[in-house]
Amino acid sequence: MVKQQARRPMKRVRGSRSGRPIMALLDLLGRRWALRLVWELREEPRRFRDLQAAIGASPTIVNTRLAELREAGLVRLDEAAGYRLTELGEELLRLFLPLHVWAGKWAKSI
Repeated sequence: MVKQQARRPMKRVRGSRSGRPIMALLDLLGRRWALRLVWELREEPRRFRDLQAAIGASPTIVNTRLAELREAGLVRLDEAAGYRLTELGEELLRLFLPLHVWAGKWAKSI
């Protein structure tokens, strides 16, 4: 099995030949459990086993997604506290919160 690397801007990604940054980000966050891991880190650092239990994914998948999110600069490992969002990860989450609110309205309307 070939190990996938985190998608980076200006590199070809699924759905985009240009590797535009938005496409690289959507490709990364569209991977199963990636966005959920970011969401689980929204309030405080969490240890690997806590994250695994929270999302119910296999250790291999959680490890792979965390490695991809770390490579993308959205998550970092603090040996004392566990995994946490970087400044970029926190900024991304702030940008997603209005979408989270909108999705709630959308869900009620359909």
